[in-house]
Amino acid sequence: MASNVGNKASEIFQGQVHLYKHLLAHTVDAMSLRWMVELGIPDIIHNHGQPITLPKLVSILQVSPTKVRGVQSLIRYLAHTGFFEIVTIHENIEEKEAYALTAASQLLVKDNDLCLAPVIKGLVDPSSGGVWSDLKKWTYNDDDLTLYDVSVGSNLWEVLDKNPACNKLFNDAFAADSKMMNMALRGCNWVFEGVESIVDVGGGTGITAKTICEAFPNMKSIVLDRPRVVENLSGTNNLTYVGGDMFKSIPKADAVLLKMVLHNWNDKDCRKILENCKEAVSDKGKRGKVIVLDIVMNASEDEDELHGLKLLFDVRMTCLINGKERKEEEWKKLFVEAGFQSYKISPFTGYLSLIEIYP
Repeated sequence: MASNVGNKASEIFQGQVHLYKHLLAHTVDAMSLRWMVELGIPDIIHNHGQPITLPKLVSILQVSPTKVRGVQSLIRYLAHTGFFEIVTIHENIEEKEAYALTAASQLLVKDNDLCLAPVIKGLVDPSSGGVWSDLKKWTYNDDDLTLYDVSVGSNLWEVLDKNPACNKLFNDAFAADSKMMNMALRGCNWVFEGVESIVDVGGGTGITAKTICEAFPNMKSIVLDRPRVVENLSGTNNLTYVGGDMFKSIPKADAVLLKMVLHNWNDKDCRKILENCKEAVSDKGKRGKVIVLDIVMNASEDEDELHGLKLLFDVRMTCLINGKERKEEEWKKLFVEAGFQSYKISPFTGYLSLIEIYP
């Protein structure tokens, strides 16, 4: 009997640890990443040329002695979560604890061509964090309103249009993320075989389109996005910017690229976008295609960390903007309902898939 009581207590205490871990991480995880980027710690370690000790780091940061313990606490937690590696170095015949960059924090070094620091600045925005406190209100709202609608009275896109500073952070974040996709696209030249023209729908400032133009100088590339996004951008001989609305029409081309676009929208809106895509690629007398770069939910095959990331994306998309992440059968249903005949899914990046769909 005593053993059963002990086992029950052990389960309760384990549950408490699990609960407190996620409760405390609610703000610490995101804000410690923002803190690390704002202080330029990955750059400091990178420029130091070797793992750095805490005394050396706080000296470079010019931190007050009263805050040294706090910096150590944050750095050790970031090491625990995989953003630094704690190593031992030898200095003046002494062994000292030092901090080295990991694959994750290397992506936050400004000199890195694939720097993702703007993603942190864009997504970890204290001014928008308050909308999550209205989850209960959102849950019991009968209308098809987003968490932004319920909390601030406007959807995300309206908020961005009204706030140039937030809009710039948002665009900078996705421009940085596009560089990761572009690295993957360079290994997918087969996707563009026979394609003479392509429209990048929601292509922002054209980071991806420029990569495609460099790889295929004879291909005509068009970036379609909100007028506010493209109004001051200049094109080149084979790159043009078009301000427009993908729900109304999409320029004609051999192919249409939808890069992390469809997960922003519900099924009804996605069908409309895909129908416009089908019309855009079906008017040239040959079989065009739509190229979708997006998440495919696959709990049975994904590792736990990857599946967890996809679930987090799904929560953000669903609550913030009425979007969703989809399983393959859900993607297939959308394609069929939009009038497409076939599709093919290929691996792309760690969490994204490449889907080719044909009319």
